[in-house]
Amino acid sequence: MTSPRFGRAWLALALALGLHVLDEALTGFLSVYNPAVESIRARAPWIPLPTFTFPVWLGGLIAAVVLLLLLSRFAFRGARWMIPVALVLGVLMTFNGLLHFAGSFYFGRPMPGVYSSPVLLAASWWLIASARRQRRS
Repeated sequence: MTSPRFGRAWLALALALGLHVLDEALTGFLSVYNPAVESIRARAPWIPLPTFTFPVWLGGLIAAVVLLLLLSRFAFRGARWMIPVALVLGVLMTFNGLLHFAGSFYFGRPMPGVYSSPVLLAASWWLIASARRQRRS
């Protein structure tokens, strides 16, 4: 059974995440993230938060986006195992987008990644809705 709606929603999220990674890379995400992690580690050393170099961080995110793009063929085919994956991914990316807005509000300036967050949120909510619809069918 093919599922073009679910496939398009999955593909949209993969592309939105790619845009979001580009936004973060161009606006200096690691210059905010790494110092924040160091500050958290100083107060709570038991929390296992990693710091990243730019090549490792960008390479990992590019690999994740490529993997999501490759998995889109299963979403277009309506693979049932993709539904929980899509729901988890949609929720995680919703929190990702919302954290960029919260950080911008808290610090009183646009945080890296905030410009693409509305696209990421819209794609996340579309994927969640599509996965729920797919689960019912």
